Amino acid sequence: MANHASSLIAEITAGIGEIRAIRHDLHAHPELCFEERRTADLVAEKLTEWGIPLHRGLGKTGVVGMIKAGDADKAIGLRADMDALPMQENNQFRHASTYPGKMHACGHDGHTAMLLAAGRYLAEHRDFDGTVYLIFQPAEENGGGASVMMEDGLFRLFPMQAVYGMHNCPGLAAGRFALSAGPVMAAFSAFRIVITGLGCHAAMPHLGLDPAPVAAQLILAFQTIITRNLHPLENAVISVTTVHVGETGNVIADSCELGGTVRTFSGEAQKLIERRMRELSEHICLAHGMSCHFEFSANYPATVNHAGQVAIARKAMTELVGAENVEPQQPTMGAEDFAFMLQSLPGCYCFIGNGDGDHRSGGHGAGPCTLHNGSYDFNDDILALGAAYWVKLVAECLPIDNT
Repeated sequence: MANHASSLIAEITAGIGEIRAIRHDLHAHPELCFEERRTADLVAEKLTEWGIPLHRGLGKTGVVGMIKAGDADKAIGLRADMDALPMQENNQFRHASTYPGKMHACGHDGHTAMLLAAGRYLAEHRDFDGTVYLIFQPAEENGGGASVMMEDGLFRLFPMQAVYGMHNCPGLAAGRFALSAGPVMAAFSAFRIVITGLGCHAAMPHLGLDPAPVAAQLILAFQTIITRNLHPLENAVISVTTVHVGETGNVIADSCELGGTVRTFSGEAQKLIERRMRELSEHICLAHGMSCHFEFSANYPATVNHAGQVAIARKAMTELVGAENVEPQQPTMGAEDFAFMLQSLPGCYCFIGNGDGDHRSGGHGAGPCTLHNGSYDFNDDILALGAAYWVKLVAECLPIDNT
């Protein structure tokens, strides 16, 4: 088994130069959610070159490749995200972003490249029994592209029994994987609160209703929801990330706007937090003679892995890198729209080590190689391993019956 895994990785590695070039091209030309037209064109071009039929247009810019071998009734989906982030890249190496204010700071360029490498191998060998759908998804970063593809008929047009996703993990050593059953990423909610007071001269506060100290009270009061309303063993985060009030130093503003995010693992915790935030906002404002407008949107559900598919994925990983290099994934408060797919189908979302940043070539930024950081870069050294995982997973999910 180990020899087979080594030969698999070796064969994929032999052709990884083209995949690395694709990854660098994608990194240099990042596109934001639902704008991934060039990216989708490149993906479609390569799939066509490798003889893989494809479908375009789900989720506006999504691409689905179809590789069939044997039993048409058995099928799984492998998903990679394609979009970049609206942030400036600090790196200055040769494949740095050429688009100001846009950057592949989450490694979606690498995710796309790994799935392309796996697709090429699977199309060449077809040593499985069933159908593999390669799902290149747009708009993971706050766009909910997974749910949009599903609304456009992803699972209706391409029926499958399970779906799998993978993300790179900075800080986890290259050559290692992490996964767990159950919740692995949090639900993501957003809120917006507008406090309406009465503006006046800053030297005469008694003539107005100042929303700023009320906003300060709300920011502190929200933390009591976590410490005094939520069950102590329930994990959740409330973060007020934006405060907009006033325009000049000698005027008390008419209003103040707060915004931020809530992260939870259960629907019950999400509902409790929404209710208590609304109550605190309305009552604290009322106590100061003011009113408020409260908005709360539940954007992404928690990413919850299914035990059966986790077991299959762990077996594939173990055969590739050994049990000692497959570790439990500690849940994170980050969110992932693959959660929508896992609500519709059994599946598993896993993590592949991206290392600690030593892989970066000269010219990288001074910051750490962490996700959503201007100095981040995907680790090309894991391209072959990630592709090999997808191939091995297909073999485990869709085995050929030689009896």
